[in-house]
Order: sequence, then C-alpha cells, then structure tokens
Amino acid sequence: MSVTVRTDDDCLLWAEQTGSGPPLVLCHGGPGLWDHLDPIARLLGDHARVTRWDQRGCGRSQRRGPYAVARSVADLDAVRDQLAGPRTALLGHSWGAHLALRYALDHPERVSHLIYVSGTGIDADRGWHRHYERNLRTRLGHHRPRWEALGSRDRTPEEEREWAVLQWSADFAYPDTALRDAERMATPWLGLNRDCNRAVNAEVKRELASAELAERCRALDVPVLIVDGAEDIRPRWGVDSLHRALGTCRRVAIAGAGHLPWVEQPEEFRQAVTDFLAPERGGRGR
Repeated sequence: MSVTVRTDDDCLLWAEQTGSGPPLVLCHGGPGLWDHLDPIARLLGDHARVTRWDQRGCGRSQRRGPYAVARSVADLDAVRDQLAGPRTALLGHSWGAHLALRYALDHPERVSHLIYVSGTGIDADRGWHRHYERNLRTRLGHHRPRWEALGSRDRTPEEEREWAVLQWSADFAYPDTALRDAERMATPWLGLNRDCNRAVNAEVKRELASAELAERCRALDVPVLIVDGAEDIRPRWGVDSLHRALGTCRRVAIAGAGHLPWVEQPEEFRQAVTDFLAPERGGRGR
C-alpha cells in the first residue's frame, strides 16, 4: 500500500508498507537515488511490517531540498512516527546504512534493532575509496571503455541511465548476470538527483573527519547487525572502524555476493536478518 508522509517542513515523501509483524523501516542507498529495496521487503514480509520510502528529492518523493544529513534524519523520523510507531527496527543500505546509524545515534530510544548493510564505516580518511575505484574499473571489464566515454561528457537522460546501469553492474559478484541485475535496479528509471548526492556526500565526509561519531558509536546501546557481501568492490575492511567502535555487535559476511547481497544470495541474507530480529535471540552478540 502506497502512502504519503508529510514532513515538519511540508515536504511530501512517497512510502509503501507491506508484510506483517514488528515494524521495520528500510533506508535506500544513494544519496540521490530512489528506493530499490522491494526485494528485501518481499523476503521479510512474513517476519515484519516493512516500510520503504523515497528520500527527499528522490524518486517519487517531492523534489525539493534542503539536502543535509540532519534533514534526512528528521525525514526518517517523520516516516517512523507516521508509519512505524514509537519504536522500530531500521535497515539501511550503503548511504542508507549511514543514515540509519545516524538516526540510531540521535534517537536510540526509537530504534529496536539496527541492520547496517554494505556500508563503508566511519574512517575519517576514507582509505577504502581508492581501492573501490580500482576494483570498479577491474570489474567493469569490457564495459569500461563505454562507461568512461559516457562519464567524460554531458549525458542525455537515456545515456545517464546507460551509464548508471554499467556502473551498478560492478556491484554484483557474477559477471554473467550483473548487467541483468543492474537493469532491474534501473527499472523503472526515476532519475538521479545530483544536487542531493553532492551536498550529502560532502557533509558526510566532513562529519567523518571528526572524532565525535566514533565516540557516539562507542556509547550506542542498540543491537546492531553488520551485513557485508564478501565480493563487494568496496573493501570490507573499511567497515572495521565501525565494528571496533560499536564493540558488541554481530557481523555476517555473505559469500558469493556483492554490494546488494539480497539479490545474489537471498536466502542467506534473509536468514541473517531474521535470526537477528528473532525475539529469543535479542540481536545481541558478535
């Protein structure tokens, strides 16, 4: 069921709810993309009442700013308040993992569990990024010349989609199916919000330069699950900084999966998440 969330500054956000059970809110990646987590909602629909949403300025939500981390946290709080209730589990992917973490740090009493999927940690120097760039070009293989040609010039809307599909194909572990999986991510094509991407990424980089984030993570008293695809082109040691800061948390590496582990290894992903959310397990432990 699709619904509209109105934020405290009257921005209209698209959202959809499916499934039944305890509340779980999903935060998509980007920044500047739209929700592509419907497969997760289907995987978990028997275990949770799942809320998906398009972040401000993205996809089916109203295209307006401001674009900032604090604003994104406030928007997520509006989604939680209007659709999930007083306390919810959060699952964030990539940039959405950072958003979910920031929300849990700001509002720990409103978060029952935090699931951090394919994030990039809290290292100030972002040392993983040069390895990511090298791995991206390697995995693109024979698609690399076309991707580089498109990336070097202004693009038509059709070329923008083609460029994104080629880049996203590197996020999957298996070359034979990577392009098909990336095409599915891009369908329907709802466009990239470059202004949102630039503004939020710049703020996150500034935020990571401070020691405050690690200090706040050390004090966080919310059960946390870190899920990685072992074949992600973003090196998984980049997340070690967060794992160390959190102390007691659970971490699962899914073999044979890239940046979107639920696509290539859906049963392993579902099992990791449902085990963590199970009441008798309590989400605790390494």
